[in-house]
Amino acid sequence: MLKRLLREPLLHFLVLGGLLFGLYGLENEGTAGDGEKPAIVISRGTVEHLISLWERRSGRRPTPQELQGLIENRIREEVLYREAISMGLDRDDSVIRRRLAQKFEFITSDISAQAEPTQAQLQEWLDRHPQAFRLPARIDFEQVYLNADRRGQQVQQQALDLLEALQEEGAELPPGAKGDRFMAGSSFRDVTSADVAQFFGDAFARSLFHLSEGRWEGPVESGNGLHLVRISRKRPARQPELEAVRDRVVAAWREAQRRQLNAAFYRKQRQRYRVVVELGETGT
Repeated sequence: MLKRLLREPLLHFLVLGGLLFGLYGLENEGTAGDGEKPAIVISRGTVEHLISLWERRSGRRPTPQELQGLIENRIREEVLYREAISMGLDRDDSVIRRRLAQKFEFITSDISAQAEPTQAQLQEWLDRHPQAFRLPARIDFEQVYLNADRRGQQVQQQALDLLEALQEEGAELPPGAKGDRFMAGSSFRDVTSADVAQFFGDAFARSLFHLSEGRWEGPVESGNGLHLVRISRKRPARQPELEAVRDRVVAAWREAQRRQLNAAFYRKQRQRYRVVVELGETGT
């Protein structure tokens, strides 16, 4: 029981939140009464980050003079930032307020990203959300294309005549032998409805997946013209085994953990405030 509790991301988050607020209080308490100037520390990590950004933009390392300029800009930014905060310039600024709130929520993102779900947790998540991971139906099919623009008003009758010939001559007739050239080809293997829609449109894809297997049928209309199709193989939609979609399940589980941690932390911190909403005449 204790080991399981220690692995809970929510416990990690609450402990980290307590430490953050504790350190904040100690920092304020220790600097409130002393007369020393507050320090601005440009750490080695910050310098290396500045160098890395420079290299990414320019493709080379900065010269000593350029690096000194980067450091001075960083110091200037920090000085002006602190003075702006001390003057309250961050107050009533919706952009700053939203940005700081988002940055605080990133803490929970880091924690949830480090959490390692167990096999049982992942299987439970997959079982509870089957539609999110359901593998789509797939088919193999061939098609003969008739270009409506080129054939004009005769295209419908020509399609019916060709369909009759195909059904009589059987499945061995090479697709496209009596049709028009189609840029995506005449044979398609292991495709989903979304794959078909990319070439033929949504309406064609919906119609195609309702056709029977093993015989020429149609004509099925697309935005390009008419098509005679023969489905040689159908594989229905199915629920996958966990290992087949493990990465997707882990990502979904962690995102749910992140949302849960954010909501739990917000509820806890909101209790620290007395909220007053002044509606006045606008609320009547």
